[in-house]
Amino acid sequence: MTRAGTATVANHERAVDNSIDSSADAIDFARAALIALDWGTTSLRAYLYDAQGRVLATRASTAGIMNLPRSAAEGGFDAAFDDACGAWLARAHGVPVIAAGMVGSAQGWLEAPYVDTPANADALVAGIVRVKAANGATLHIVPGVLQRGDLPNVMRGEETQIFGALSEDAGAANDAANTARSLIGLPGTHAKWAVVQAGRIEHFHTFMTGEVFAALREHTILGRTMVTPDRPDTEAFLRGVSIARENGQAGLLATVFSTRTLGLTAQLPSEAQPDYLSGLLIGHELAGLDAVLAQQQDSLARQSLRLIGSEALCERYRLALAQFGCPRAQLVKHATERGLWRVASEAGLVDPSARASSASSAG
Repeated sequence: MTRAGTATVANHERAVDNSIDSSADAIDFARAALIALDWGTTSLRAYLYDAQGRVLATRASTAGIMNLPRSAAEGGFDAAFDDACGAWLARAHGVPVIAAGMVGSAQGWLEAPYVDTPANADALVAGIVRVKAANGATLHIVPGVLQRGDLPNVMRGEETQIFGALSEDAGAANDAANTARSLIGLPGTHAKWAVVQAGRIEHFHTFMTGEVFAALREHTILGRTMVTPDRPDTEAFLRGVSIARENGQAGLLATVFSTRTLGLTAQLPSEAQPDYLSGLLIGHELAGLDAVLAQQQDSLARQSLRLIGSEALCERYRLALAQFGCPRAQLVKHATERGLWRVASEAGLVDPSARASSASSAG
């Protein structure tokens, strides 16, 4: 076991992870129809599709927009793009390229201004901006979504995943006919909960759960007594969820110190404290979401919702949601790939008649 707060230093000598890269010799580049990038703050993932929306190959890189191989002014975006996709472009001349995520932020390659809620896929297409790379390729960058108001809210990248999830329904073309409201959750550093209806993102909420967990563990006294366990402690996690749900009326600031005091009074082992804190934070997130739904005469217990994200994290949320009376949370797989393909199709970059639902991971 390692002490909480111990960090490993990533090896940045080689930005692209070839361990998940299909061998170029094994790819039929004659079938290549689209390159799509999920380009975030700390990482970059590239997908090569055929004309039916099937993923032929993927590549992963640590070259997120805040971790470029060199500064943006010195061509850092071009270098990262060429490292990830140069070999594909050399073999698949003229294949269109689309990108979503923080690459379109004010700190990205070229800012793609937000589109306002309610936002459908057509709005994303209309907001696409284009940047010419040094290798001659044109990147089509998908905008994020802005919710205006006294407390504005934004997303970049998640909107593409949401439309990928919606493409699983009866058909993207029938989005507008589906008037039922549904809830889609995207757990992560900044967890998003989006209300969708008739193929539109109507409104959404952001909870900084993941980032707050990291900050509390790494930079407060709570982390001093923590030890990272060898395996997840589900019992401790659910204990934290339960405390937030049943005793969290005073809010997170009034309960989070229990992570330390339960340890000091020998009621919570050091190895259980990280999972307890995780459960406490996720529990408060869901309690807050439930309170918002209650204002609309609704509740989590009445939802058949969908989750997008890593399977391990989504499974934690499924366990926590069950404590709030919501056992019907479905994991959406390949939402990013489906969403990128769908937006590219609707933008006319690929054959719009191709089924986005056929997109799947290589292998």
